[in-house]
Amino acid sequence: MKILANDGISASGKAKLEAHGFTVDTDKVEQDQLAEGINSKGYDAVLVRSATKVRQAHIDACPGLKLIGRGGVGMDNIDVAYAREKGLHVINTPSASAQSVAELAIGSLFSMSRYLYDADRNMPAKGAGDFKALKKSYSKGTELRGKTLGVIGFGGIGQELAKYALGCGMNVMFTTKGSNDSKTLTLSVAGQDVKVEIAPSSADDLFANADFISLHVPKQADGKAVIGADELAKMKDGVCLVNTSRGGSIDEDALIQALDSGKVKAATLDVFVNEPQPREDILQHPRIVSTPHIGGSTVEAQDRIGTELADQIIALLGK
Repeated sequence: MKILANDGISASGKAKLEAHGFTVDTDKVEQDQLAEGINSKGYDAVLVRSATKVRQAHIDACPGLKLIGRGGVGMDNIDVAYAREKGLHVINTPSASAQSVAELAIGSLFSMSRYLYDADRNMPAKGAGDFKALKKSYSKGTELRGKTLGVIGFGGIGQELAKYALGCGMNVMFTTKGSNDSKTLTLSVAGQDVKVEIAPSSADDLFANADFISLHVPKQADGKAVIGADELAKMKDGVCLVNTSRGGSIDEDALIQALDSGKVKAATLDVFVNEPQPREDILQHPRIVSTPHIGGSTVEAQDRIGTELADQIIALLGK
Protein backbone atom coordinates (compact mmCIF):
# COMPACT_ATOMS: atom_id res chain seq x y z
CA MET A 1 0.00 0.00 0.00
CA LYS A 2 1.10 3.54 -0.79
CA ILE A 3 0.94 6.48 1.60
CA LEU A 4 1.31 10.18 0.82
CA ALA A 5 2.66 12.03 3.87
CA ASN A 6 1.87 15.41 2.37
CA ASP A 7 2.97 17.50 5.34
CA GLY A 8 5.82 15.16 6.24
CA ILE A 9 6.28 12.40 8.80
CA SER A 10 9.08 11.64 11.27
CA ALA A 11 11.88 9.34 10.19
CA SER A 12 10.85 6.84 12.87
CA GLY A 13 7.25 6.77 11.66
CA LYS A 14 8.31 6.38 8.03
CA ALA A 15 10.73 3.60 8.91
CA LYS A 16 8.10 1.74 10.89
CA LEU A 17 5.62 1.86 8.02
CA GLU A 18 8.22 0.76 5.50
CA ALA A 19 9.23 -2.13 7.73
CA HIS A 20 5.62 -3.34 7.48
CA GLY A 21 5.57 -3.17 3.69
CA PHE A 22 4.12 0.30 3.11
CA THR A 23 5.55 2.74 0.57
CA VAL A 24 5.74 6.26 2.04
CA ASP A 25 6.08 9.32 -0.19
CA THR A 26 6.92 12.67 1.42
CA ASP A 27 6.97 14.75 -1.77
CA LYS A 28 4.64 17.71 -1.26
CA VAL A 29 1.53 17.93 -3.47
CA GLU A 30 0.08 21.43 -3.67
CA GLN A 31 -3.42 21.92 -2.30
CA ASP A 32 -5.03 22.67 -5.66
CA GLN A 33 -3.50 19.49 -7.12
CA LEU A 34 -4.19 17.18 -4.19
CA ALA A 35 -6.90 14.99 -5.74
CA GLU A 36 -4.95 14.62 -8.97
CA GLY A 37 -1.79 13.79 -7.04
CA ILE A 38 -3.50 11.12 -4.96
CA ASN A 39 -5.12 9.48 -7.98
CA SER A 40 -2.14 9.65 -10.31
CA LYS A 41 0.03 7.55 -8.00
CA GLY A 42 -2.73 5.44 -6.48
CA TYR A 43 -2.23 6.39 -2.87
CA ASP A 44 -4.23 4.35 -0.35
CA ALA A 45 -3.76 6.86 2.46
CA VAL A 46 -2.92 10.54 2.87
CA LEU A 47 -1.36 12.00 6.00
CA VAL A 48 -1.57 15.72 6.80
CA ARG A 49 -0.74 18.20 9.53
CA SER A 50 -2.43 21.61 9.59
CA ALA A 51 -1.28 22.84 6.17
CA THR A 52 -3.14 20.43 3.88
CA LYS A 53 -6.94 20.28 3.77
CA VAL A 54 -8.89 17.17 2.76
CA ARG A 55 -12.45 18.13 1.86
CA GLN A 56 -15.50 16.40 0.46
CA ALA A 57 -14.44 17.16 -3.12
CA HIS A 58 -11.12 15.39 -2.58
CA ILE A 59 -12.84 12.38 -1.03
CA ASP A 60 -15.30 12.12 -3.92
CA ALA A 61 -12.50 12.49 -6.46
CA CYS A 62 -10.32 9.76 -4.88
CA PRO A 63 -12.32 6.51 -4.75
CA GLY A 64 -9.19 4.47 -3.98
CA LEU A 65 -8.44 6.37 -0.78
CA LYS A 66 -8.85 4.24 2.34
CA LEU A 67 -7.47 6.37 5.15
CA ILE A 68 -6.87 10.00 6.09
CA GLY A 69 -4.49 10.69 8.97
CA ARG A 70 -3.96 13.93 10.86
CA GLY A 71 -0.66 14.33 12.67
CA GLY A 72 -1.95 16.31 15.63
CA VAL A 73 -5.15 16.87 17.55
CA GLY A 74 -7.69 19.06 15.74
CA MET A 75 -9.20 17.74 12.51
CA ASP A 76 -11.05 20.82 11.27
CA ASN A 77 -8.99 20.69 8.06
CA ILE A 78 -10.61 17.32 7.22
CA ASP A 79 -14.27 16.64 6.44
CA VAL A 80 -14.28 13.87 9.02
CA ALA A 81 -17.96 12.95 9.11
CA TYR A 82 -18.22 12.76 5.33
CA ALA A 83 -15.07 10.67 5.04
CA ARG A 84 -16.31 8.17 7.62
CA GLU A 85 -19.72 8.10 5.96
CA LYS A 86 -17.90 7.03 2.77
CA GLY A 87 -16.14 4.23 4.65
CA LEU A 88 -12.72 5.83 5.09
CA HIS A 89 -10.69 5.52 8.26
CA VAL A 90 -9.92 8.93 9.78
CA ILE A 91 -7.27 8.99 12.49
CA ASN A 92 -5.32 11.54 14.50
CA THR A 93 -2.76 11.64 17.32
CA PRO A 94 -4.47 13.37 20.25
CA SER A 95 -1.80 12.69 22.89
CA ALA A 96 1.47 12.80 20.97
CA SER A 97 1.97 16.58 21.05
CA ALA A 98 0.25 17.39 24.36
CA GLN A 99 3.43 17.96 26.36
CA SER A 100 5.01 20.14 23.68
CA VAL A 101 1.96 22.40 23.40
CA ALA A 102 1.71 22.61 27.19
CA GLU A 103 5.36 23.64 27.46
CA LEU A 104 4.88 26.42 24.92
CA ALA A 105 1.88 27.66 26.90
CA ILE A 106 3.65 27.63 30.27
CA GLY A 107 6.64 29.37 28.71
CA SER A 108 4.26 32.05 27.48
CA LEU A 109 3.07 32.70 31.03
CA PHE A 110 6.62 33.43 32.16
CA SER A 111 7.19 35.66 29.13
CA MET A 112 4.06 37.74 29.72
CA SER A 113 4.39 37.99 33.50
CA ARG A 114 7.94 39.38 33.26
CA TYR A 115 7.67 41.29 29.94
CA LEU A 116 10.35 39.06 28.43
CA TYR A 117 8.84 39.30 24.94
CA ASP A 118 8.99 43.10 24.97
CA ALA A 119 12.44 43.28 26.54
CA ASP A 120 13.75 41.01 23.81
CA ARG A 121 12.36 43.38 21.19
CA ASN A 122 13.74 46.55 22.77
CA MET A 123 17.09 45.61 24.30
CA PRO A 124 18.96 45.16 20.99
CA ALA A 125 17.85 48.60 19.77
CA LYS A 126 17.69 50.58 23.02
CA GLY A 127 19.58 48.63 25.68
CA ALA A 128 22.89 50.42 25.31
CA GLY A 129 21.42 53.94 25.43
CA ASP A 130 18.25 53.56 27.51
CA PHE A 131 19.19 50.77 29.91
CA LYS A 132 17.85 52.53 33.01
CA ALA A 133 14.60 53.51 31.32
CA LEU A 134 14.00 49.95 30.11
CA LYS A 135 14.83 48.57 33.54
CA LYS A 136 12.22 50.85 35.08
CA SER A 137 9.55 49.98 32.48
CA TYR A 138 9.97 46.24 33.14
CA SER A 139 10.25 46.47 36.93
CA LYS A 140 6.60 45.69 37.64
CA GLY A 141 6.57 42.07 36.58
CA THR A 142 4.64 39.53 38.60
CA GLU A 143 5.39 36.05 39.92
CA LEU A 144 3.40 33.03 38.77
CA ARG A 145 3.39 31.42 42.20
CA GLY A 146 0.07 32.08 43.91
CA LYS A 147 -1.64 33.29 40.75
CA THR A 148 -4.60 31.51 39.17
CA LEU A 149 -4.53 29.83 35.77
CA GLY A 150 -7.85 29.21 34.05
CA VAL A 151 -7.81 26.41 31.47
CA ILE A 152 -10.61 26.30 28.90
CA GLY A 153 -10.78 22.75 27.56
CA PHE A 154 -9.32 20.05 29.80
CA GLY A 155 -8.23 17.28 27.49
CA GLY A 156 -4.69 16.00 27.26
CA ILE A 157 -3.06 19.36 26.54
CA GLY A 158 -5.05 21.26 29.16
CA GLN A 159 -4.20 18.68 31.80
CA GLU A 160 -0.49 18.71 30.94
CA LEU A 161 -0.48 22.51 31.21
CA ALA A 162 -2.25 22.27 34.57
CA LYS A 163 0.51 19.97 35.86
CA TYR A 164 3.20 22.49 34.91
CA ALA A 165 1.22 25.31 36.53
CA LEU A 166 0.70 23.33 39.74
CA GLY A 167 4.42 22.62 39.81
CA CYS A 168 5.00 26.39 39.68
CA GLY A 169 2.77 26.90 42.70
CA MET A 170 -0.20 28.26 40.74
CA ASN A 171 -3.85 27.65 41.48
CA VAL A 172 -5.68 25.97 38.59
CA MET A 173 -9.29 26.27 37.47
CA PHE A 174 -10.78 24.58 34.43
CA THR A 175 -13.99 24.49 32.45
CA THR A 176 -14.82 21.97 29.77
CA LYS A 177 -17.78 20.66 27.82
CA GLY A 178 -19.27 17.32 28.72
CA SER A 179 -18.42 15.77 32.08
CA ASN A 180 -18.62 17.89 35.23
CA ASP A 181 -16.51 15.44 37.22
CA SER A 182 -13.42 16.46 39.13
CA LYS A 183 -10.08 15.52 37.59
CA THR A 184 -7.23 13.89 39.47
CA LEU A 185 -3.84 14.81 38.01
CA THR A 186 -0.66 12.91 38.79
CA LEU A 187 2.48 15.05 38.97
CA SER A 188 5.85 13.30 38.85
CA VAL A 189 8.24 15.24 41.08
CA ALA A 190 11.75 14.00 41.84
CA GLY A 191 10.74 10.40 41.27
CA GLN A 192 7.60 10.69 43.40
CA ASP A 193 3.98 10.83 42.24
CA VAL A 194 1.82 13.57 43.72
CA LYS A 195 -1.91 13.45 43.06
CA VAL A 196 -3.94 16.67 42.89
CA GLU A 197 -7.72 16.78 42.49
CA ILE A 198 -9.29 19.75 40.71
CA ALA A 199 -13.01 20.44 40.55
CA PRO A 200 -14.47 22.03 37.39
CA SER A 201 -15.67 25.63 37.39
CA SER A 202 -18.23 27.50 35.37
CA ALA A 203 -16.91 29.66 32.57
CA ASP A 204 -18.10 32.81 34.35
CA ASP A 205 -16.29 31.88 37.58
CA LEU A 206 -13.13 31.16 35.62
CA PHE A 207 -13.32 34.49 33.79
CA ALA A 208 -13.85 36.37 37.04
CA ASN A 209 -10.99 34.78 38.97
CA ALA A 210 -8.20 33.76 36.60
CA ASP A 211 -5.07 35.86 36.25
CA PHE A 212 -4.05 33.86 33.17
CA ILE A 213 -6.37 32.04 30.76
CA SER A 214 -5.26 29.42 28.25
CA LEU A 215 -7.47 27.93 25.53
CA HIS A 216 -7.29 24.27 24.52
CA VAL A 217 -10.49 23.67 22.60
CA PRO A 218 -11.34 22.61 19.04
CA LYS A 219 -12.80 25.04 16.55
CA GLN A 220 -16.45 25.71 17.33
CA ALA A 221 -19.00 24.12 15.00
CA ASP A 222 -20.76 27.45 14.49
CA GLY A 223 -17.49 29.25 13.79
CA LYS A 224 -17.94 31.64 16.72
CA ALA A 225 -15.11 32.64 19.02
CA VAL A 226 -14.87 31.05 22.44
CA ILE A 227 -13.69 34.39 23.82
CA GLY A 228 -15.23 37.53 22.42
CA ALA A 229 -16.08 40.98 23.73
CA ASP A 230 -18.68 39.67 26.22
CA GLU A 231 -16.28 37.14 27.72
CA LEU A 232 -13.43 39.66 27.89
CA ALA A 233 -15.67 42.05 29.82
CA LYS A 234 -16.15 39.40 32.52
CA MET A 235 -12.41 38.95 33.10
CA LYS A 236 -10.15 40.54 35.69
CA ASP A 237 -8.35 43.71 34.67
CA GLY A 238 -4.81 42.87 33.59
CA VAL A 239 -5.55 39.28 32.61
CA CYS A 240 -3.13 37.49 30.27
CA LEU A 241 -4.41 35.19 27.51
CA VAL A 242 -2.88 32.25 25.63
CA ASN A 243 -4.28 30.62 22.50
CA THR A 244 -2.50 27.52 21.21
CA SER A 245 -5.69 25.82 20.03
CA ARG A 246 -7.28 27.24 16.87
CA GLY A 247 -7.21 30.59 15.13
CA GLY A 248 -10.39 32.50 15.86
CA SER A 249 -10.97 30.91 19.27
CA ILE A 250 -10.29 34.44 20.51
CA ASP A 251 -12.02 37.18 18.53
CA GLU A 252 -9.05 39.12 17.16
CA ASP A 253 -10.87 42.47 16.90
CA ALA A 254 -12.14 42.20 20.47
CA LEU A 255 -8.67 41.19 21.65
CA ILE A 256 -7.01 44.26 20.15
CA GLN A 257 -9.61 46.53 21.76
CA ALA A 258 -9.08 44.85 25.14
CA LEU A 259 -5.30 45.17 24.85
CA ASP A 260 -5.50 48.83 23.84
CA SER A 261 -7.83 49.62 26.75
CA GLY A 262 -5.61 47.83 29.26
CA LYS A 263 -8.24 45.23 30.11
CA VAL A 264 -5.85 42.55 28.86
CA LYS A 265 -2.21 42.93 29.89
CA ALA A 266 -0.79 40.71 27.14
CA ALA A 267 -1.72 37.82 24.87
CA THR A 268 0.21 34.95 23.33
CA LEU A 269 -1.07 33.61 20.01
CA ASP A 270 0.35 30.53 18.31
CA VAL A 271 -2.66 30.28 15.99
CA PHE A 272 -4.42 32.87 13.88
CA VAL A 273 -7.39 33.57 11.67
CA ASN A 274 -6.47 33.22 8.00
CA GLU A 275 -3.29 31.18 8.51
CA PRO A 276 -0.76 31.21 6.94
CA GLN A 277 -1.37 34.93 6.36
CA PRO A 278 -2.20 36.44 9.77
CA ARG A 279 -3.27 40.06 10.12
CA GLU A 280 -0.35 42.47 10.29
CA ASP A 281 -1.93 44.49 13.12
CA ILE A 282 -2.01 41.31 15.21
CA LEU A 283 1.60 40.44 14.45
CA GLN A 284 2.83 43.97 15.09
CA HIS A 285 0.87 44.69 18.26
CA PRO A 286 3.35 45.53 21.05
CA ARG A 287 1.58 43.36 23.63
CA ILE A 288 0.92 40.27 21.54
CA VAL A 289 3.48 37.48 21.68
CA SER A 290 3.20 35.61 18.38
CA THR A 291 4.63 32.29 17.21
CA PRO A 292 3.95 30.60 13.84
CA HIS A 293 1.77 27.65 14.95
CA ILE A 294 4.63 25.69 16.52
CA GLY A 295 2.84 24.29 19.59
CA GLY A 296 3.40 20.66 18.64
CA SER A 297 6.56 21.26 16.65
CA THR A 298 9.29 19.74 18.78
CA VAL A 299 11.62 16.93 17.84
CA GLU A 300 10.09 14.72 20.50
CA ALA A 301 6.48 15.42 19.56
CA GLN A 302 7.10 14.89 15.85
CA ASP A 303 8.69 11.54 16.60
CA ARG A 304 5.73 10.48 18.73
CA ILE A 305 3.25 11.70 16.10
CA GLY A 306 4.95 9.69 13.36
CA THR A 307 5.11 6.45 15.32
CA GLU A 308 1.56 6.84 16.61
CA LEU A 309 0.27 7.33 13.06
CA ALA A 310 2.28 4.34 11.90
CA ASP A 311 0.91 2.10 14.65
CA GLN A 312 -2.68 3.03 13.75
CA ILE A 313 -2.14 2.57 10.02
CA ILE A 314 -0.51 -0.81 10.51
CA ALA A 315 -3.43 -1.92 12.69
CA LEU A 316 -6.05 -0.71 10.21
CA LEU A 317 -4.49 -1.39 6.82
CA GLY A 318 -1.65 -3.83 7.45
CA LYS A 319 -1.95 -7.24 5.90
